[in-house]
Amino acid sequence: MERNKRKVLTGTVISNKMDKAVVINVEELVLHKRFKKYYKINKKFYARDGKNECEIGDFIEIIETRPLSKKIRWRVSRILKKAVGEE
Repeated sequence: MERNKRKVLTGTVISNKMDKAVVINVEELVLHKRFKKYYKINKKFYARDGKNECEIGDFIEIIETRPLSKKIRWRVSRILKKAVGEE
């Protein structure tokens, strides 16, 4: 039996202060039905980062999963681009 398709989103890490969890900002462009102009919608998602690899500013991909806690319903799939900063 095949597993259902899971939603995949990409966004920027805006907080990594929690243990094994990060907050991601996902920016979406939406077309207005009447005025035919694009506008941005920002949404925050909480995701599980089991290895604490993500840093603020990283561009990551998250995948939908079962509820892991009160707010966490996503997992970090992979880090697409590391943040440029002091190392």
